[in-house]
Amino acid sequence: MSTIIRRDPRAEWIARNRLHPLHAAMQPVQHSWMGPNGIIRKNVHGVGFIGPNGIKRIDRSGAQQGGATKRTAAAEVQLPLHQVPQPAFYISVVPDMVGGRLSSHDRDLLGLAHQLAGSEGAVLAVVFGEHKENAFATAGVDRLLVLEGEAFSGYAPEQRVQGLRAVDNQFNPRHWLLPDSRTGGGELGRRFAAALGERPATRVWQVKGEECIGRAGAGLQDLARPLARLILAAAECAEPVSETRHEALPVELSTSVARSLSRIEDLGAVAVDPGAIPMAEAEFIFSGGNGVKDWDLFHQTAAALGATEGASRVAVDDGFMARDRQVGASGTWVTARVYVAVGISGAIQHLQGIGACDKVVAINLDPGCDMIKRADLSVIGDSAAILQALIAAVEAYRNEAKRDAA
Repeated sequence: MSTIIRRDPRAEWIARNRLHPLHAAMQPVQHSWMGPNGIIRKNVHGVGFIGPNGIKRIDRSGAQQGGATKRTAAAEVQLPLHQVPQPAFYISVVPDMVGGRLSSHDRDLLGLAHQLAGSEGAVLAVVFGEHKENAFATAGVDRLLVLEGEAFSGYAPEQRVQGLRAVDNQFNPRHWLLPDSRTGGGELGRRFAAALGERPATRVWQVKGEECIGRAGAGLQDLARPLARLILAAAECAEPVSETRHEALPVELSTSVARSLSRIEDLGAVAVDPGAIPMAEAEFIFSGGNGVKDWDLFHQTAAALGATEGASRVAVDDGFMARDRQVGASGTWVTARVYVAVGISGAIQHLQGIGACDKVVAINLDPGCDMIKRADLSVIGDSAAILQALIAAVEAYRNEAKRDAA
């Protein structure tokens, strides 16, 4: 047998590729080494460690990448509980709650509220109607007030302003925070400011001490003004709460909100063609890639689900989808609440483009591709068979709903 040490090009390539499933096994783990001053240093990142706030820190050495150890350790971590038994004041937040859940904009707003509340104040979240959110505690909510009733359902801005005025009379918050968005917060905040007779600070993206900075001049300039009581904040105005767990104690109004005679009548939702929705504004995107072999079946599935169609760059370059349907850093950055990737391996540019999506579902034959690692739910199998089963399931569900309605 030859004693010559031969190179293994494949092993060297895996050692350089951090996204490869076997990358961690190829990395030598150095637990200690001699420092420049002769002191033995220890690599605390080599085996992972728990930070001062009880959070599992990222293992940047690659020793645990791709393994189940990191997920198990993260699940066992119990975040420290932040309690405010007797709040000195309140910071009220009115999240948009699109789809009944906290959006990334709402979480940024709660992070700003936690920053303003400090250690003595409490963050009071005011939610209208029924919701599906169960993570108020980890989002930074100390007190939760849910205003339910038929009067607050649908599009009822005048009635909601009446509810906010009742909250203002009872809790007298130091600051009101609403998202300056097109999904309700911007309009509601300005109506509420007019009802209170106060001038709000709009498009605020940063708060420093007793000063808030907002966008002006078509977003090209910054406008600094004294910290207002009513703040309409933009997205990414602050870091979301991630290192503490809050009580989210339910509170109630001491008085009932009288139903006012609304001058606005809500005629219900209007059906919109999903294909006419711009990619950047779509909330449900059904995207296809190189793994899709039957594009007619792909279009049928998107129509059955009522989703906006998207595509990877490969599918667009091959002519299966239009250029304006391309998702990714070289196409359109999307913020969908649900993003379904069919036959998309997950190039880095595509993963960057879907970074702000809430839930990602991946359908792929390769269980080790990067899209599977990014997805919240993965389905491994042939895309054609899965899409046919999905269409059948949707039709069965709708037929059952029709029978129940009849």
